[in-house]
Amino acid sequence: MGFRLEFGHFAAIRLRAECAPDPAATQFASQREAKRRGRYSPVRGVIFVDSHERRIFKLRQERHHLNVANTYTQIYIQVVFAVEGRQSLIDQEHNDELQKYITGIVSAQKHKLISINNLPDHLHLLVGLRPDAALSDLVRDIKASSSHFINQRRWVMGRFSWQEGLGAFSYSRSQLGVVIRYIENQQKHHAKKSFLDEYCALLQKYHVEYDPRYIFKPMDG
Repeated sequence: MGFRLEFGHFAAIRLRAECAPDPAATQFASQREAKRRGRYSPVRGVIFVDSHERRIFKLRQERHHLNVANTYTQIYIQVVFAVEGRQSLIDQEHNDELQKYITGIVSAQKHKLISINNLPDHLHLLVGLRPDAALSDLVRDIKASSSHFINQRRWVMGRFSWQEGLGAFSYSRSQLGVVIRYIENQQKHHAKKSFLDEYCALLQKYHVEYDPRYIFKPMDG
C-alpha cells in the first residue's frame, strides 16, 4: 500500500492502493478535468495542497466555526455591578423575577450560572464561563437586556440603568462553596456593611489597585 502525491495549482492527495484498482479513480479524474476547465468546486472533506507554498489544508463548510473539541476548562468568575449612582431602586418583590431573567441570558449564551443574588442597589453572580467568550460581552448583554426588562415593567420611576463598569474575581473549584454562601447571604451581610464598603474590601482582598474617587459614577446634580 502506498500513496501518490500529484501537484497542480491545487492537486488532491489521494490514498491509492498500488496493488488493487482504485474504485474512485474515474470520479477523481473527472473532478480533476472539471477543475482544469474552471467548473470544479471543492467538496467537503477533500484535502488540497497549495503547490506554491506546500501547505496542506482541509476545506470544510464549518471552517469559520470555532472548534473546541478536546478543550477542558474551569473558569469561575464572580461578577459584581451596581445600579446607576448606587441608587436603591430594585424592590425585593422583584428579585426572583429579575434573577430568573438574568439566568436565562447567561444560559442562552451557553455559560453556567452557579449563583445569583441582588440587593436594591447592586447584583452578584457567579458564572462558569465558556473559554471562547469574553466576560465583558456577557456583562454588556446582561446589563442591556435586564435594564430593558425592568423599564418595560415600570418597576422604577423614571429610567433604570446599571452603573458602567464591573468587578470580576476568579476562583478555583475548591473555593466555590465559600463564594456561593457569600452570594446567598448578601442580605444578611449588608445588614452590617454598605455596598461601597463591601466592594472596596473585595478589591483590597484581591489586590486590585483602585482610586476611591472613581469606583462609582456620581449622581448628576
